[in-house]
Amino acid sequence: MRSRKASHRRVLRLLATLSLALPLGLSARAQEKGSVDPKPLPPLARPNDPATPAKELFGRATEPADLAARSIGFYSHGCLAGAKALPVDGETWQVMRVSRDRNWGHPNLIRFLERLSSHAPAEAGWPGILVGDISQPRGGPMITGHSSHQIGLDADIWLTPMPDRRLSRREREEMSAVNMVRQDGLDVDRLVWTRGQLAIIRAAAHDPVVERIFVNAAIKKALCRDTTGDRSWLNRVRPYYGHNYHFHVRIACPDGGAACQEQDPVPPGDGCNASLDWWFRDSILHPRLNPNAKPKPPITMANLPAECRQVLIAR
Repeated sequence: MRSRKASHRRVLRLLATLSLALPLGLSARAQEKGSVDPKPLPPLARPNDPATPAKELFGRATEPADLAARSIGFYSHGCLAGAKALPVDGETWQVMRVSRDRNWGHPNLIRFLERLSSHAPAEAGWPGILVGDISQPRGGPMITGHSSHQIGLDADIWLTPMPDRRLSRREREEMSAVNMVRQDGLDVDRLVWTRGQLAIIRAAAHDPVVERIFVNAAIKKALCRDTTGDRSWLNRVRPYYGHNYHFHVRIACPDGGAACQEQDPVPPGDGCNASLDWWFRDSILHPRLNPNAKPKPPITMANLPAECRQVLIAR
């Protein structure tokens, strides 16, 4: 109980540092439009300055490091060597927001996405899946959008099914996923939530490489209520702020990846208990943000694993 309360206090402290929006807005930012004519970022005046935020350096890398595939560091504090790109078009997937150039991941994650998408027709009755952000070509912190997704083992999958046609470039940059959560945040919107969303999350959770899946608490509530038969997979599905347009899949560190830092194991049980009820308190749904809270200083290269510098400069 003490560790659970401590975890909740940490989440509240995190919210206190946010200067923008309420929790549902965190997911809405993931729906920001891309560009059909993206422009390269301007060169940095002092790229070698130790104070330069690492996100500015990794955000300008346009190719993967020509090194053996390795996830280095922690999911929210690391980088990625030897990244592989998920092709923007597959038989059963399409990549969204192509202009962000965030369709890179560890080969294990790319194989997982290809595998999951192939199950979408039979499991969910969908033609395929729409894939959002994975990682940058060399991982690392991002200029916008995420604190995780740094080591190529996280991927956002839209809760909107892939249509049975190829989307245009403009559609990929500008169309929004569907918000699955009711306006009051207490449950899913039954006008858009279907067995298909449950089925695709369940299929992902059953994959042995998956470590966690993050969803909005209202979606977790619906999964708890609507799941029949085997419930073991619910253990991997964890409630978190935002995530009402997509679900976030996190896979485990690759075998033998000594540089990759594992996350603590998920608690036992299906998570459909008092710990879920906590997310529906008014103080959690509508937190009071501290207007005097100071944002955390940006991560610099000195804050990342030493190997990330080699990843950044590799040809």
